[in-house]
Amino acid sequence: MSTGYPTITIDLILDRLTTKDVLHGVLHSILFHRLFGTVRPRTFEVLDVTMPGVSDPEMEQLVSEKVDTFWKGIEGGVNKRGQIIVTFSEKRPKKSWFQVYMGEEDVPWEQWVINAELRQPKSDRDCQAFNATLASSLTNTIHTMLSHTSSERGRSAVPLITNAAGISPFPIKVTVKVGDVEVG
Repeated sequence: MSTGYPTITIDLILDRLTTKDVLHGVLHSILFHRLFGTVRPRTFEVLDVTMPGVSDPEMEQLVSEKVDTFWKGIEGGVNKRGQIIVTFSEKRPKKSWFQVYMGEEDVPWEQWVINAELRQPKSDRDCQAFNATLASSLTNTIHTMLSHTSSERGRSAVPLITNAAGISPFPIKVTVKVGDVEVG
């Protein structure tokens, strides 16, 4: 399905102990790279991987709510796979068939899809290997974010910033799905 805007996919295999920390770090990193207002930076240490983040009460609340929604959906159900989808949009005038102005609509310009699967290592040795693999995945995730946001395609996806008020001039929608069903 071609959407006409970039979709960046991040695949993660998580365990019970690190799921919330990893998802907090990844969501904050996406926001850090895609918020264009005045951002106070902060960092997250997840499995010895330093991840950038945003020190803003509104964004921290959004991230916490969505991570908690994901966790409750995974914990309460039989399906141990889910997605968190972050969509950045811009407001454009909405017109009817006869070119009559009908208000505004959100038009997506970029989407980040975090595919997460919950698994549980059986032994201590498995746990150490699992954490090493997850740390490597997080490092690759940060590299993917940096590569995309600094690439020509990543820069050209960003629409003109016409409103400098607030931390983000663009609407942000974060959707949580567990087993292809939207939750929260």
